[in-house]
Amino acid sequence: MTLIILLLAFGIWAKAQKNEGEVTFKRTTSWTKMNDQMTFLSKQQKEKNAYMFGNIDMSTQTYTLFFSPKGSKYEEKEENTNGYSWRKEQFVIYRDFENEIFTDVIDFVGKTYVVEDSLERPQWKILNDIKEVAGHICMKAQIKDPIKNQVIVAWFAQDIKAKAGPERLWGLPGLILELDINDGACVIAASKIEFKKLTTELDLPKKLKGSKINEAKYQQMIEKHVKDKFKEEVNPFWSIRY
Repeated sequence: MTLIILLLAFGIWAKAQKNEGEVTFKRTTSWTKMNDQMTFLSKQQKEKNAYMFGNIDMSTQTYTLFFSPKGSKYEEKEENTNGYSWRKEQFVIYRDFENEIFTDVIDFVGKTYVVEDSLERPQWKILNDIKEVAGHICMKAQIKDPIKNQVIVAWFAQDIKAKAGPERLWGLPGLILELDINDGACVIAASKIEFKKLTTELDLPKKLKGSKINEAKYQQMIEKHVKDKFKEEVNPFWSIRY
């Protein structure tokens, strides 16, 4: 009887452990594919840009996602990069699932903002496709960002019962292990998963530097920037996050 109780307790503990830990993500951007989606560019201009990018077409950064049932934090690792390296930007994404709020520290056109607001679950469409990512069988889901005109495909692992995900995305019935933005223009994929008990990884710093705004204001800023740059026939994502 004692052995059965111990085995059940171990099973519960092991299951809980699998819902908490750290994921390493590789974020790879293809500048050629991104430029292909700029409708104001002619075919000749796109071909010229592809030739100019040459061997530096791909840019890669490494990010860490800490996740638990309580919340998550996503931030860039100190180590970087393969391909062309930009200045390291402020992009730290906090999710508090217990209190249904978020705090994001984001650089936008040379200024740092602290975006704080209530969590609203993204309106995902879950599809029937499956594939393996980082050793886990994942299901496919899709959503569209109407402001950036991006179709985003997510692959989530149902065996990891966490709402978290990379970038600013979350809210699926399993941990998001891969995002594909606009058919490969930007791919954020898990390369390593470590299940472990977190301690202070999800804590907010005592002081956050940046101008405080809400989500509506942040989206208004993005929308204006994208529209202005398209009018100028300039890729808006040279100066903001894709």
